[in-house]
Amino acid sequence: MTKPTDFILIKASVSPDAVPALAQAAQLFCKQSPTPLSLHRSAWSADTQTLYLYARLSKRIELSDDALPTLHAAFAQACGQAQNIRVARLESVFSRDGLSHADTPVFHYVVETDPENGWADEIYRWYDTEHMPGLAAVSGCILAMRLLNHDHGAGSPVSFACYDLVTTETLGSPDWLAVRHTAWSDIARPHFTNTLRTMFDVVA
Repeated sequence: MTKPTDFILIKASVSPDAVPALAQAAQLFCKQSPTPLSLHRSAWSADTQTLYLYARLSKRIELSDDALPTLHAAFAQACGQAQNIRVARLESVFSRDGLSHADTPVFHYVVETDPENGWADEIYRWYDTEHMPGLAAVSGCILAMRLLNHDHGAGSPVSFACYDLVTTETLGSPDWLAVRHTAWSDIARPHFTNTLRTMFDVVA
């Protein structure tokens, strides 16, 4: 089955001793991929020892799930120390430069969730109308994006909100917390399910 795809997401378990080689492996994967890709972001979580690699297609295409095993094999070859590799097609539905867009990203924060049955439309309106624009406007936020994971399931929720940050302290700033604690947020957030929140270090 084909799905509209803007990014390929690679999730993989990577031990700390393999982190220094991740930047080169990410570039090699994009270069050798059978689907033309450019590296958008590579980030690693020390807490979960997990890599998230975002590779951008030159334009949105309808990509078949038949392409996923080949992409899986290409990354496994590029990063021999990676384990538990998962490949997903991401469709971009919201992207906005943050207030600090001229700065270099140091951290990458991801919130993945499955909306409760019947709540997807409301949650997506909240995200794209209030929440994501509000967080993008906070000092310390470089980029705010929301994507749909077309290969969700098995621990990979469908809604994928991510933020490039200058510092982790942005999440506790008064402006960030004000956006989180709105009346609409109090309506939408209780209907998140299977939610994963992960802070990553950006791989230079």
